[in-house]
Amino acid sequence: MNKKTLFNGIIPPVSTIFDENGKLNQKEMGLLIDSLIASKVNGLLFLGTGGEFSQMTVEERKETAEFAISYVNKRVPVLIGTGSTSTREAISLSQHAEQIGADGVMVINPYYWSLSDENLYSYYSEIAESINLPVFLYNFPNLTGQDLTPDFVERIADQHKNIVGIKDTVDSIGHIREMIEKVKGKHPYFSVFCGFDDHLLNTLQLGGDGTISASGNFAPHLSVGIYHAFTSGDLKKAVALYGQLALLPQLYKIDSPFVNVVKEATKMCGLNISTYVLPPSKPLSEKKRQEVKAILQSAKVLPAAKK
Repeated sequence: MNKKTLFNGIIPPVSTIFDENGKLNQKEMGLLIDSLIASKVNGLLFLGTGGEFSQMTVEERKETAEFAISYVNKRVPVLIGTGSTSTREAISLSQHAEQIGADGVMVINPYYWSLSDENLYSYYSEIAESINLPVFLYNFPNLTGQDLTPDFVERIADQHKNIVGIKDTVDSIGHIREMIEKVKGKHPYFSVFCGFDDHLLNTLQLGGDGTISASGNFAPHLSVGIYHAFTSGDLKKAVALYGQLALLPQLYKIDSPFVNVVKEATKMCGLNISTYVLPPSKPLSEKKRQEVKAILQSAKVLPAAKK
């Protein structure tokens, strides 16, 4: 990992906590933020997929960003998700993030139309040129329907110095490897983060920088432990912790969207937060809550059930 990278390590995509009326619950959001910072994470991402940005109005996204940046108060770097189906909206949200003191923005590609390479390039270029902040790309083709290829990322990073990293949420470790070799090999400052928990150790071994994955909300000790063990040369400990972490992606198959699963897991792990989710998401049934608990127990995040 290159010391010139602006962002590395474990950056949880923080759940947005709401009250029963769907309004931002600042008190419980603060509890989650404090808990994550105490877990020695390297930064925080707000308004990512797990932050339910796609179910929010622009005003709600701005309110959440303003609270998060103010509450974190420079204790760790903060990234704000500002992607949209509209370039104008993404620019407005990115400029707002800059004005309120974000350390960077993370921008998903439009997720309704499949764009030509020219239009996709223009989308990211116009956003990058509208602000001075570092810009992270967010690749999640399972949701957007369109992959940000290593060739495309190399091209856009060549032209925009403030495009400094990517969250690569893909099943293929080969995709991540090519991103590291092609883009990071050319631009050592460029950060490559995996988006899926079970790619963390592989990503680090290939020369990547860390993870921005959902388990950071409820089991940050696993990813933080892996990162610190790996960077200190204790591969045996990293592998042992990875054995636990690799079981957690089973959680995300329990429901879709899985934001309710993440909140239930966070509450089960000891943080007294509301698990309210914005529609069309719905609360988990008792049966599914028990499935969450069983997976957490199998990964030894929760104590095993007494026989």
